[in-house]
Amino acid sequence: MIHVVDATNIHLYAAEMEQAYRLRHDIFVKDKGWSDLRRPDQREVDQFDDEHAVHLLAIQEDDLVGYSRLLPTTRPYLLSSVLPELCDGPAPSAPHIWEWGRICVSDRARISGRRLNPVALALTTGIVEWGLPRGVSRFISQNPTSWLLRLIQLHFRAFPLGLPRVIEGEEIIAVEAGFDERTLRQLRAVRGADRPVLAAA
Repeated sequence: MIHVVDATNIHLYAAEMEQAYRLRHDIFVKDKGWSDLRRPDQREVDQFDDEHAVHLLAIQEDDLVGYSRLLPTTRPYLLSSVLPELCDGPAPSAPHIWEWGRICVSDRARISGRRLNPVALALTTGIVEWGLPRGVSRFISQNPTSWLLRLIQLHFRAFPLGLPRVIEGEEIIAVEAGFDERTLRQLRAVRGADRPVLAAA
């Protein structure tokens, strides 16, 4: 299940959030080599992990197997503040647009081959399930260029916000992706399950 953690309930997820910060460090520092994020305590935490962030935790049998973060674009966020060179023009800012980032899946839940990872797919579905009832219908994300086609195949209306750039040895593109009920139906069809991925609040 995907657990939504924000300022109202983060105190209930102290242990899981510690696991999430360490997973982020494992993925982005150890695996991807993003040395600027390295910390002696092995926790990847940045200036955007504040009371405005929404964390999506993929938990299976009390084990954290995946994570991602949503940030409102009505405040400074990663694209607007840290990576503006990925965007041709001003970074988008609106209540219905959130930034989706820090997407990671633990080694224990990874699969080989070209099939979309089930944990990553559940996290993606969680964004749509979380967003639609809140009037959120778009996200911004900075990802490898291969993600653009994948998003379109999942029925997101995705388009690049600028040209790709090589960051830490990987070609990255900023994308804006719109979604609606059709996107949710496609995500559930690809998952092979109609039941919601979000845990009950």
